Amino acid sequence: MLPVNDPARRGALRTMSVVAALATLPGLRPAWAADGPVFDALLSDPARGERPVPVKLRLPMGDGPWPWVIHSHGLGGSRDGAAAWGRAWAGAGVAVVHVQHPGSDRDTLREGMRALRAAASAEQLLARVGDVAFVLGEIARRARSGGLWTRLRADAVGVSGHSFGAHTVQAVAGQRFAGAEAVASDPRPRAFVAFSPSPGARTDTRDDARRAFGSVTRPFFALSGSLDTNPLADRGPQHDDGRYRTLVYDGLPAGDKAMLWLEGADHASFGGGTGMTAPVMRRRDAAVLAAEPAHQTLIAGMTALWWRWRLSGDASAEAALRALAHGQAPGGLGPVLAPDRFMLG
Repeated sequence: MLPVNDPARRGALRTMSVVAALATLPGLRPAWAADGPVFDALLSDPARGERPVPVKLRLPMGDGPWPWVIHSHGLGGSRDGAAAWGRAWAGAGVAVVHVQHPGSDRDTLREGMRALRAAASAEQLLARVGDVAFVLGEIARRARSGGLWTRLRADAVGVSGHSFGAHTVQAVAGQRFAGAEAVASDPRPRAFVAFSPSPGARTDTRDDARRAFGSVTRPFFALSGSLDTNPLADRGPQHDDGRYRTLVYDGLPAGDKAMLWLEGADHASFGGGTGMTAPVMRRRDAAVLAAEPAHQTLIAGMTALWWRWRLSGDASAEAALRALAHGQAPGGLGPVLAPDRFMLG
Protein backbone atom coordinates (compact mmCIF):
# COMPACT_ATOMS: atom_id res chain seq x y z
CA MET A 1 0.00 0.00 0.00
CA LEU A 2 1.23 3.50 -0.83
CA PRO A 3 1.96 5.85 2.10
CA VAL A 4 -0.79 8.30 3.03
CA ASN A 5 1.32 11.27 1.89
CA ASP A 6 2.30 9.66 -1.44
CA PRO A 7 1.25 11.89 -4.39
CA ALA A 8 -0.10 8.90 -6.33
CA ARG A 9 -2.26 7.86 -3.38
CA ARG A 10 -3.62 11.40 -3.00
CA GLY A 11 -4.34 11.50 -6.71
CA ALA A 12 -6.17 8.18 -6.57
CA LEU A 13 -8.29 9.43 -3.66
CA ARG A 14 -9.18 12.59 -5.61
CA THR A 15 -10.13 10.49 -8.59
CA MET A 16 -12.24 8.18 -6.45
CA SER A 17 -14.24 11.17 -5.19
CA VAL A 18 -15.18 11.99 -8.78
CA VAL A 19 -15.95 8.33 -9.48
CA ALA A 20 -18.31 8.24 -6.50
CA ALA A 21 -20.05 11.36 -7.76
CA LEU A 22 -20.41 9.99 -11.29
CA ALA A 23 -22.10 6.91 -9.85
CA THR A 24 -24.93 9.10 -8.53
CA LEU A 25 -25.98 10.26 -11.99
CA PRO A 26 -29.27 8.83 -13.29
CA GLY A 27 -28.87 5.82 -15.56
CA LEU A 28 -25.12 5.34 -15.27
CA ARG A 29 -24.40 3.08 -12.34
CA PRO A 30 -27.20 0.52 -12.88
CA ALA A 31 -26.40 0.27 -16.59
CA TRP A 32 -22.72 -0.46 -16.02
CA ALA A 33 -23.63 -3.45 -13.87
CA ALA A 34 -24.89 -5.45 -16.86
CA ASP A 35 -23.07 -6.38 -20.06
CA GLY A 36 -25.10 -6.35 -23.26
CA PRO A 37 -24.63 -8.74 -26.19
CA VAL A 38 -21.29 -8.86 -28.02
CA PHE A 39 -20.79 -10.09 -31.59
CA ASP A 40 -17.71 -10.59 -33.77
CA ALA A 41 -17.94 -10.11 -37.53
CA LEU A 42 -15.57 -10.02 -40.49
CA LEU A 43 -16.42 -7.32 -43.00
CA SER A 44 -14.83 -7.12 -46.45
CA ASP A 45 -14.30 -3.96 -48.51
CA PRO A 46 -14.72 -4.66 -52.25
CA ALA A 47 -13.48 -1.17 -53.15
CA ARG A 48 -10.06 -2.04 -51.68
CA GLY A 49 -9.52 -5.51 -53.06
CA GLU A 50 -11.77 -7.23 -50.50
CA ARG A 51 -9.67 -5.85 -47.64
CA PRO A 52 -10.74 -7.72 -44.48
CA VAL A 53 -11.94 -5.55 -41.60
CA PRO A 54 -12.65 -7.53 -38.40
CA VAL A 55 -15.05 -5.83 -35.99
CA LYS A 56 -16.50 -6.46 -32.55
CA LEU A 57 -19.98 -5.08 -31.87
CA ARG A 58 -21.02 -4.28 -28.28
CA LEU A 59 -24.68 -3.48 -27.79
CA PRO A 60 -26.48 -2.02 -24.78
CA MET A 61 -29.21 -4.05 -23.16
CA GLY A 62 -32.53 -3.58 -24.96
CA ASP A 63 -33.59 -3.13 -28.56
CA GLY A 64 -32.42 0.42 -29.28
CA PRO A 65 -31.84 2.00 -31.71
CA TRP A 66 -28.68 3.30 -30.04
CA PRO A 67 -26.13 6.00 -30.70
CA TRP A 68 -22.87 4.30 -31.52
CA VAL A 69 -19.12 4.74 -31.68
CA ILE A 70 -16.41 3.31 -33.91
CA HIS A 71 -13.27 2.61 -31.86
CA SER A 72 -9.82 2.42 -33.49
CA HIS A 73 -7.10 0.50 -31.63
CA GLY A 74 -3.50 1.56 -31.21
CA LEU A 75 -0.45 0.22 -33.02
CA GLY A 76 -0.27 -3.55 -32.49
CA GLY A 77 -3.78 -3.80 -31.06
CA SER A 78 -6.97 -5.52 -32.14
CA ARG A 79 -10.76 -5.45 -31.94
CA ASP A 80 -10.43 -7.09 -28.52
CA GLY A 81 -8.77 -3.98 -27.05
CA ALA A 82 -10.39 -1.09 -25.16
CA ALA A 83 -12.80 -3.51 -23.52
CA ALA A 84 -13.09 -1.31 -20.42
CA TRP A 85 -14.28 1.63 -22.50
CA GLY A 86 -16.54 -0.50 -24.67
CA ARG A 87 -18.30 -2.09 -21.70
CA ALA A 88 -18.80 1.28 -20.00
CA TRP A 89 -20.19 2.97 -23.09
CA ALA A 90 -22.52 0.09 -23.94
CA GLY A 91 -23.67 0.11 -20.32
CA ALA A 92 -24.45 3.81 -20.66
CA GLY A 93 -26.58 3.25 -23.75
CA VAL A 94 -23.97 3.74 -26.50
CA ALA A 95 -23.18 0.85 -28.84
CA VAL A 96 -19.53 0.32 -29.84
CA VAL A 97 -17.97 -1.11 -33.00
CA HIS A 98 -14.33 -2.00 -32.27
CA VAL A 99 -12.52 -2.02 -35.63
CA GLN A 100 -9.31 -3.98 -36.28
CA HIS A 101 -6.91 -2.53 -38.85
CA PRO A 102 -4.87 -5.06 -40.87
CA GLY A 103 -1.32 -3.84 -41.41
CA SER A 104 -1.02 -2.14 -38.02
CA ASP A 105 -2.73 -4.67 -35.76
CA ARG A 106 -1.54 -7.47 -33.47
CA ASP A 107 -0.21 -9.49 -36.40
CA THR A 108 2.30 -6.69 -36.94
CA LEU A 109 3.17 -6.77 -33.24
CA ARG A 110 4.15 -10.43 -33.57
CA GLU A 111 6.67 -9.50 -36.27
CA GLY A 112 8.73 -7.44 -33.83
CA MET A 113 9.63 -3.85 -33.12
CA ARG A 114 11.08 -3.05 -36.54
CA ALA A 115 7.85 -4.07 -38.28
CA LEU A 116 5.82 -2.17 -35.73
CA ARG A 117 7.76 1.05 -36.30
CA ALA A 118 7.35 0.62 -40.05
CA ALA A 119 3.59 0.26 -39.57
CA ALA A 120 3.39 3.71 -37.95
CA SER A 121 3.25 5.25 -41.41
CA ALA A 122 1.16 7.63 -43.48
CA GLU A 123 0.18 4.69 -45.68
CA GLN A 124 -1.24 2.76 -42.74
CA LEU A 125 -2.95 5.87 -41.37
CA LEU A 126 -4.76 6.32 -44.69
CA ALA A 127 -5.72 2.64 -44.62
CA ARG A 128 -7.20 3.13 -41.16
CA VAL A 129 -9.15 6.21 -42.27
CA GLY A 130 -10.43 4.08 -45.14
CA ASP A 131 -11.50 1.39 -42.67
CA VAL A 132 -13.55 3.93 -40.71
CA ALA A 133 -15.21 5.25 -43.87
CA PHE A 134 -15.94 1.72 -45.05
CA VAL A 135 -17.46 0.62 -41.72
CA LEU A 136 -19.68 3.71 -41.62
CA GLY A 137 -20.99 2.96 -45.11
CA GLU A 138 -21.20 -0.81 -44.70
CA ILE A 139 -23.23 -0.65 -41.50
CA ALA A 140 -25.63 1.82 -43.13
CA ARG A 141 -25.97 -0.53 -46.11
CA ARG A 142 -26.62 -3.58 -43.92
CA ALA A 143 -29.11 -1.68 -41.78
CA ARG A 144 -31.27 -1.08 -44.86
CA SER A 145 -31.76 -4.84 -45.08
CA GLY A 146 -32.92 -5.14 -41.45
CA GLY A 147 -31.44 -7.33 -38.74
CA LEU A 148 -28.90 -6.60 -36.04
CA TRP A 149 -27.43 -3.45 -37.57
CA THR A 150 -30.76 -1.60 -37.40
CA ARG A 151 -30.07 -1.15 -33.68
CA LEU A 152 -27.47 1.53 -34.57
CA ARG A 153 -28.74 5.05 -35.21
CA ALA A 154 -27.65 6.47 -38.54
CA ASP A 155 -27.80 10.02 -37.18
CA ALA A 156 -25.74 9.57 -34.01
CA VAL A 157 -22.24 8.18 -34.52
CA GLY A 158 -18.89 9.10 -32.97
CA VAL A 159 -15.30 7.93 -33.48
CA SER A 160 -12.72 7.18 -30.78
CA GLY A 161 -9.22 5.75 -30.73
CA HIS A 162 -6.07 5.25 -28.68
CA SER A 163 -2.53 6.21 -29.71
CA PHE A 164 -2.28 5.41 -33.45
CA GLY A 165 -6.05 5.09 -33.19
CA ALA A 166 -6.11 8.68 -31.90
CA HIS A 167 -4.19 9.68 -35.04
CA THR A 168 -6.99 7.98 -36.97
CA VAL A 169 -9.60 9.96 -35.04
CA GLN A 170 -7.75 13.22 -35.70
CA ALA A 171 -7.61 12.54 -39.43
CA VAL A 172 -11.30 11.65 -39.63
CA ALA A 173 -12.13 14.78 -37.62
CA GLY A 174 -10.26 17.02 -40.06
CA GLN A 175 -6.63 17.44 -38.96
CA ARG A 176 -4.42 19.07 -41.58
CA PHE A 177 -1.09 17.29 -41.92
CA ALA A 178 2.13 19.09 -42.76
CA GLY A 179 2.90 18.64 -46.45
CA ALA A 180 -0.46 17.05 -47.26
CA GLU A 181 -2.68 18.58 -49.93
CA ALA A 182 -6.01 17.19 -48.71
CA VAL A 183 -7.85 16.64 -45.45
CA ALA A 184 -9.25 13.16 -44.81
CA SER A 185 -12.23 14.49 -42.86
CA ASP A 186 -15.43 12.42 -42.90
CA PRO A 187 -18.65 14.44 -42.36
CA ARG A 188 -20.70 11.60 -40.85
CA PRO A 189 -19.40 11.39 -37.23
CA ARG A 190 -20.87 13.93 -34.83
CA ALA A 191 -18.21 13.81 -32.10
CA PHE A 192 -14.79 12.38 -31.25
CA VAL A 193 -12.72 11.01 -28.36
CA ALA A 194 -8.92 10.75 -28.69
CA PHE A 195 -7.01 8.79 -26.05
CA SER A 196 -3.31 9.77 -26.08
CA PRO A 197 -3.61 12.14 -29.04
CA SER A 198 -0.50 13.35 -30.82
CA PRO A 199 0.08 16.61 -32.71
CA GLY A 200 2.09 14.81 -35.37
CA ALA A 201 5.29 15.57 -37.25
CA ARG A 202 6.37 19.20 -37.58
CA THR A 203 3.73 20.35 -35.09
CA ASP A 204 5.91 21.71 -32.30
CA THR A 205 4.32 25.02 -31.30
CA ARG A 206 0.82 26.31 -30.57
CA ASP A 207 0.81 28.13 -33.90
CA ASP A 208 1.65 24.84 -35.63
CA ALA A 209 -1.14 23.15 -33.69
CA ARG A 210 -3.68 25.81 -34.68
CA ARG A 211 -2.80 25.27 -38.33
CA ALA A 212 -3.17 21.51 -37.90
CA PHE A 213 -6.37 21.44 -35.85
CA GLY A 214 -8.05 24.76 -36.61
CA SER A 215 -10.44 23.08 -39.05
CA VAL A 216 -11.63 20.49 -36.49
CA THR A 217 -14.93 22.11 -35.55
CA ARG A 218 -16.98 19.16 -34.28
CA PRO A 219 -16.93 18.20 -30.56
CA PHE A 220 -13.53 16.69 -29.69
CA PHE A 221 -12.47 15.22 -26.32
CA ALA A 222 -8.71 14.61 -25.78
CA LEU A 223 -7.38 12.55 -22.84
CA SER A 224 -3.75 12.26 -21.70
CA GLY A 225 -1.48 12.42 -18.66
CA SER A 226 1.94 13.31 -17.33
CA LEU A 227 3.50 9.89 -18.06
CA ASP A 228 1.74 9.42 -21.40
CA THR A 229 4.96 9.35 -23.39
CA ASN A 230 5.53 8.10 -26.93
CA PRO A 231 6.25 4.34 -26.72
CA LEU A 232 8.17 4.48 -30.01
CA ALA A 233 10.47 7.36 -28.99
CA ASP A 234 13.97 6.36 -27.86
CA ARG A 235 14.88 9.80 -26.49
CA GLY A 236 13.80 13.44 -26.42
CA PRO A 237 10.75 15.27 -25.04
CA GLN A 238 8.23 12.71 -26.30
CA HIS A 239 10.18 9.96 -24.52
CA ASP A 240 10.32 11.82 -21.21
CA ASP A 241 7.02 13.66 -20.78
CA GLY A 242 3.42 13.54 -21.98
CA ARG A 243 2.91 17.30 -22.17
CA TYR A 244 3.48 17.45 -25.92
CA ARG A 245 0.08 15.79 -26.35
CA THR A 246 -1.69 18.89 -24.96
CA LEU A 247 -0.84 20.70 -28.22
CA VAL A 248 -3.82 18.91 -29.78
CA TYR A 249 -6.21 20.56 -27.32
CA ASP A 250 -4.41 23.90 -27.66
CA GLY A 251 -4.78 23.79 -31.44
CA LEU A 252 -8.52 23.05 -31.48
CA PRO A 253 -10.88 26.01 -31.92
CA ALA A 254 -12.55 27.26 -28.75
CA GLY A 255 -16.05 26.03 -28.09
CA ASP A 256 -16.66 22.32 -28.58
CA LYS A 257 -13.44 20.87 -27.19
CA ALA A 258 -12.52 19.14 -23.93
CA MET A 259 -9.42 17.64 -22.32
CA LEU A 260 -8.84 15.40 -19.32
CA TRP A 261 -5.28 15.51 -17.94
CA LEU A 262 -4.30 12.98 -15.27
CA GLU A 263 -1.11 13.35 -13.25
CA GLY A 264 0.58 9.97 -12.91
CA ALA A 265 -1.26 8.31 -15.82
CA ASP A 266 0.84 6.62 -18.50
CA HIS A 267 0.21 5.53 -22.09
CA ALA A 268 -1.45 2.26 -21.11
CA SER A 269 -3.76 4.06 -18.67
CA PHE A 270 -5.72 5.33 -21.67
CA GLY A 271 -5.86 2.06 -23.62
CA GLY A 272 -8.74 0.50 -21.72
CA GLY A 273 -7.04 -2.87 -22.02
CA THR A 274 -5.06 -2.59 -25.25
CA GLY A 275 -3.62 -6.08 -25.31
CA MET A 276 -0.25 -4.54 -26.18
CA THR A 277 2.80 -6.06 -24.55
CA ALA A 278 6.57 -5.62 -24.55
CA PRO A 279 8.43 -4.33 -26.46
CA VAL A 280 5.72 -1.75 -27.22
CA MET A 281 4.74 -0.88 -23.66
CA ARG A 282 7.40 0.24 -21.21
CA ARG A 283 7.68 -1.13 -17.72
CA ARG A 284 5.01 0.51 -15.60
CA ASP A 285 5.59 2.21 -12.26
CA ALA A 286 3.98 0.75 -9.12
CA ALA A 287 2.23 4.04 -8.38
CA VAL A 288 0.70 4.07 -11.86
CA LEU A 289 -0.60 0.54 -11.40
CA ALA A 290 -2.03 1.43 -7.98
CA ALA A 291 -3.96 4.36 -9.45
CA GLU A 292 -5.14 2.51 -12.55
CA PRO A 293 -8.49 1.13 -11.28
CA ALA A 294 -9.63 4.61 -10.22
CA HIS A 295 -8.23 6.17 -13.40
CA GLN A 296 -10.04 3.64 -15.59
CA THR A 297 -13.34 4.20 -13.83
CA LEU A 298 -12.96 7.96 -14.15
CA ILE A 299 -12.02 7.81 -17.83
CA ALA A 300 -14.85 5.41 -18.60
CA GLY A 301 -17.37 7.54 -16.73
CA MET A 302 -16.37 10.87 -18.23
CA THR A 303 -16.21 9.57 -21.80
CA ALA A 304 -19.60 7.87 -21.34
CA LEU A 305 -21.00 11.23 -20.24
CA TRP A 306 -19.41 12.86 -23.29
CA TRP A 307 -21.07 10.42 -25.67
CA ARG A 308 -24.44 10.75 -23.94
CA TRP A 309 -24.22 14.51 -24.23
CA ARG A 310 -22.84 14.78 -27.75
CA LEU A 311 -24.69 11.88 -29.42
CA SER A 312 -27.94 11.78 -27.42
CA GLY A 313 -28.34 15.35 -26.22
CA ASP A 314 -28.45 14.24 -22.57
CA ALA A 315 -28.72 17.45 -20.53
CA SER A 316 -27.76 15.75 -17.25
CA ALA A 317 -24.55 14.43 -18.82
CA GLU A 318 -23.69 17.90 -20.10
CA ALA A 319 -24.37 19.42 -16.67
CA ALA A 320 -22.14 16.83 -14.98
CA LEU A 321 -19.21 17.56 -17.29
CA ARG A 322 -19.63 21.31 -16.93
CA ALA A 323 -19.59 20.90 -13.15
CA LEU A 324 -16.36 18.89 -13.35
CA ALA A 325 -14.81 21.57 -15.56
CA HIS A 326 -15.49 24.08 -12.78
CA GLY A 327 -13.81 21.88 -10.17
CA GLN A 328 -17.04 20.51 -8.72
CA ALA A 329 -18.28 16.96 -8.65
CA PRO A 330 -21.91 16.12 -9.41
CA GLY A 331 -23.76 15.72 -6.15
CA GLY A 332 -21.97 18.65 -4.50
CA LEU A 333 -18.85 16.82 -3.30
CA GLY A 334 -16.79 20.00 -3.65
CA PRO A 335 -13.54 20.78 -5.49
CA VAL A 336 -11.97 17.81 -7.24
CA LEU A 337 -9.24 16.81 -9.67
CA ALA A 338 -6.39 19.26 -8.87
CA PRO A 339 -3.61 18.79 -9.91
CA ASP A 340 -5.52 16.72 -12.47
CA ARG A 341 -7.39 18.95 -14.91
CA PHE A 342 -10.57 18.80 -16.91
CA MET A 343 -11.00 21.60 -19.42
CA LEU A 344 -14.16 22.19 -21.42
CA GLY A 345 -14.67 24.69 -24.23
